[in-house]
Amino acid sequence: MTDRSFKIGVVAPGSRMEQEIAEKVMRLAASLHGDRALEIHFHPQCFLSSGHFAGEDTIRCDAFVEVANDPRFDAVWFARGGYGSARIIERALPKLTGKAREKTYLGYSDLGSILGALYAENFPKLAHGPMPADILREDGERAVARALAYLIDGDHTTLEATISNKTKSAAFNITILSHLIGTPYQPDLTDHVLMLEDVSEHMYRIDRSLFHITSAPGIRKVAGIMLGRCSDILENEPDFVQTEEQIAKHWCEASGIPYLGRADIGHDADNKIVPFGRLLSV
Repeated sequence: MTDRSFKIGVVAPGSRMEQEIAEKVMRLAASLHGDRALEIHFHPQCFLSSGHFAGEDTIRCDAFVEVANDPRFDAVWFARGGYGSARIIERALPKLTGKAREKTYLGYSDLGSILGALYAENFPKLAHGPMPADILREDGERAVARALAYLIDGDHTTLEATISNKTKSAAFNITILSHLIGTPYQPDLTDHVLMLEDVSEHMYRIDRSLFHITSAPGIRKVAGIMLGRCSDILENEPDFVQTEEQIAKHWCEASGIPYLGRADIGHDADNKIVPFGRLLSV
């Protein structure tokens, strides 16, 4: 770190974040990094409300572009998931400058839409990992502390255990990646270990999404698929019977993609960080 403050900008391209989250994150950051020159700026847009979204599409887009392009910020930390990121991609990407390419971006779930689009544009410092809203989870302070350690110091102990500089990796929510496929924002994942997770979906929807993902010609070029946690599965009637791992193995076998086992990622406090691409030295 340099003598100047390390500055993190927080924006909410999807759903609204409560003020309580910002306050809890700031207190945790002070307790963990109080001796460091650290600033976390929660853009006022995070707390706006427009139906499902944290402000109208234009407002969310402008906030993201503002923070991404601002040379004072070292990192862009996405506030929370929900839904809405896909609605701003097309208008945001052309507005991003060279300064935006220098930053680290961290988020997951719905933010996979933006991370995938940025990766398709060869942004070098993207990662799937915890967001401020995770502090409300059971034991969520661990997840937020992990995110801060990664953003501030690039701490390799925060990473999913299989990450190394010998392979390229990427991680996505299953549903989000399925929706990116076939769009201009589908990234090239050739030779990547692709880690997938999901939450609050019926098992048949997970099956359908994995059919779509593994059938895509670009995805069949991956080095293999690892399955993270699929939590809060909605009840099927009748019971789907198969587990998420049985489904993943089925579609990997059908598509010829190697199944590489389980990944330590998911919508929970244990969600580890997965940098996109090959692990950079710090």
